[in-house]
Amino acid sequence: MSSPATSQMSCKSPQVSIIGAGKVGSTLTQRIAEKNLADVVLVDIVEGLPQGIALDLREAQGIELHDSKIIGTNDYAETAGSDIIAITAGLARKPGMSREDLLQTNTKIVVDVAQKALAYSPNAIFIVITNPLDVMTYLVWKTTNLPPQKVMGMAGVLDSCRLQSFIAMELGVLTADVTAMVLGGHGDLMLPLTRYCTVRGVPITELMDGATIDRLLERTRNGGAEIVKLLQTGGAFFAPASSACLMVEAILRNQSRLLPAAAYLQGEYGIKDLFLGVPCRLGCDGVESILEVKLTDIERNALEASARSVRKNVEIALASLH
Repeated sequence: MSSPATSQMSCKSPQVSIIGAGKVGSTLTQRIAEKNLADVVLVDIVEGLPQGIALDLREAQGIELHDSKIIGTNDYAETAGSDIIAITAGLARKPGMSREDLLQTNTKIVVDVAQKALAYSPNAIFIVITNPLDVMTYLVWKTTNLPPQKVMGMAGVLDSCRLQSFIAMELGVLTADVTAMVLGGHGDLMLPLTRYCTVRGVPITELMDGATIDRLLERTRNGGAEIVKLLQTGGAFFAPASSACLMVEAILRNQSRLLPAAAYLQGEYGIKDLFLGVPCRLGCDGVESILEVKLTDIERNALEASARSVRKNVEIALASLH
C-alpha cells in the first residue's frame, strides 16, 4: 500500500496547452482555468507576454475561486504531457481580409508550432483554432501523423452559436432556448441547416418568414467579418474562446457530447480526405464518431461546394510547404 505522500505525487491534474497568447489564447486560458477544467500552459514567442497574462490570471484566483495552475512560457518543454493542445497562433484578420488571405503565413506558423508541441505531448488531442480553420486542421493532421480522431478544428460550435444568438436577438427569446446547426467550411460557404434550427423544439420556419431567415443566415456567414470591421484592430475572441472551451470540456470530462467540429471525413457525406465541419461526438479519445444527418439535394450541393473550396486551399497550403 502506498503512503499518502506517494499517492499525492502520482496524482496529476489534466493539462491543456494553448499555443498563442493573443486575445483568443488568453481568453481561452481564462475560460478553462476559471471553470477548473485543467491546469493551463500558455505559450507564445513574445517574451514576457504569456508570463504576464498567466500572472495576472493567477492574481485573480482568490476572487474567482479556482485552483488551476496557470503557466506562461516561451519554452515548449513546459507543455510536456499535455492532454490537449489548442493552437491559436497565427495572424488575425484585419478589415477587408478574408480567412483565406491568411493562408500562406499561417500555414508555416501552425505547422511549426504543432510539431514542437507534439514532440513533448505525443498523446495529446489537438484542437485547431487558427484561420483558415479547416485548412490549418488538415495541415496539423498531415504533418504530425496523428490518428485523425485526435485532430479537430473549432468552427462549427462558433458558427452555430452565432446563428443561435442572431435567432434569439431577432425573436426576443432566451438564447439557451434556441438550437442551431451549421456545417461545412468555416467561411462564406458554410452551410446553416435551417431545418435543424428550433426554439424549444419549434422550427424557426414557423416563427420567421423566409426573407428574415435568409438575412440571419447571411449574417452568420459574415459573423467574423462583421466583428473585424467593428473592432478595426483584430477579430472576435470571446465567442471563439467559449466555443473552444466547450470542446475542451467535452473531451476532458468524456461527455460524448454531440457538437459540430471540423473532423476528418473518410467517405461521410460523400467526402474523403478532408477536414470539414460536421456533427461529431467528442469524448476522451477525441472525435468518437461522426453523425451523418440527412441532407436535401440543395444542401448536399452546398456542402460539396464548401468542400471544394477547402480542398483547393489545402492544395495551395501543401504546395507552400515544399
